[in-house]
Amino acid sequence: MSRRPDGPWKPTRAQLLAAGRKRLPDLLRPGLDVVFCGINPGLYSAAIGHHFGRPGNRFWPTLFAAGFTPRLFIGFDDHELLALNFGATNIVPRTTATADELSTDELRRGARSLQRKVLEHQPRFLAVLGITAYRVAFSQPKATLGLQAGAIGASRVWVLPNPSGLNAHHPPTLLQKLFNEFREAASVPRATEPTVRDR
Repeated sequence: MSRRPDGPWKPTRAQLLAAGRKRLPDLLRPGLDVVFCGINPGLYSAAIGHHFGRPGNRFWPTLFAAGFTPRLFIGFDDHELLALNFGATNIVPRTTATADELSTDELRRGARSLQRKVLEHQPRFLAVLGITAYRVAFSQPKATLGLQAGAIGASRVWVLPNPSGLNAHHPPTLLQKLFNEFREAASVPRATEPTVRDR
């Protein structure tokens, strides 16, 4: 498929190879309800310039199934998140073929940078997509999915599974259930936000 300025397009092999030098812009503004945070951009997403861009990524179908979006988005629709008062960013900005290429130090540096962004923009919730990456990046080896005990300023932190199609531990039905639980928690008024359950 050739590039179309007004719609989806598929990157060429050369564009994918060159994507490692690209950075994916954040979708952020002050006061968002939720900022969804991936681990780092993949080559496909960086090549097309949109978050969660690879067609096999389950982020957009899960977001729709859980009631976050009014229709099924694809990566090229990521800018429409802002109209719903949602945003998107990553722990680490560096683009790689797989998240396994990131070092522990890189993840921890990324977490510090992410914390600065969250303090600046103050979303109600930061939703980190990937429990293993969260444990490493935030030095929380015993963290579990769901609401975390520690906040970033006034922003609550919720950890969800990585929606990558490579994550076989969480089939689509379980992903939907966990995202739906988060949507329900994120939709309540600030004064009655959920508390951390006993672990």
